[in-house]
Amino acid sequence: LLKNPEVLLEVQDALEAKQKEEQRIASLGVIKGAKDQIFNSAFDGVVGNPNGKVTIVEFYDYNCGFCKRAIEDMRALTKSDPDLRFVLKEFPILGPDSQKASVVSMAFHLMMPEKYGEFHNALLGGQGRATEAAAIKVALSLGADEATLREKMKDASIPEAFSKTYDLANKLAITGTPSYVVGNEVVFGALGQDVLAEKIKAAKATL
Repeated sequence: LLKNPEVLLEVQDALEAKQKEEQRIASLGVIKGAKDQIFNSAFDGVVGNPNGKVTIVEFYDYNCGFCKRAIEDMRALTKSDPDLRFVLKEFPILGPDSQKASVVSMAFHLMMPEKYGEFHNALLGGQGRATEAAAIKVALSLGADEATLREKMKDASIPEAFSKTYDLANKLAITGTPSYVVGNEVVFGALGQDVLAEKIKAAKATL
């Protein structure tokens, strides 16, 4: 080893490749076993074509800078592909502000699902930190009644939905945002529109 230290690098690369393959296989099993929860949860917002043949699921946090930049990828992909269904899965992991903003978001979705896409774009695409107050302001600007909204924020189904999402993310080894599920693959990070388009193309090929 002292004479050929590059062997250590080869071993490390082989180990990483093996671990990635093991995780891919494990994720494949989770995706198959939790298909409805991943792709068809009633708590998730949907943009693009709600009846699209191909679905991409994004795990996101309203205070994630990478998610804010990735919103343009979502807009471009849904605009260029009329057969794409884009599911937005609330995954608030960046502190109390994110969690409170997501509670408002979930409550708004329960009230006005037809306007959820507008809400999502306004809050995630807006300036400044996403907080409960900021989220409520966006909701009211889209016509939500404040008293009804605050009542919906107490709905017991909201923390239950978050709990299921955290559990699902853990099983899929998702620890950061944005992360995506496309077809039978988990994609980690804001890799850009071109990479996601290739993943979507590969998922279409399996239909």
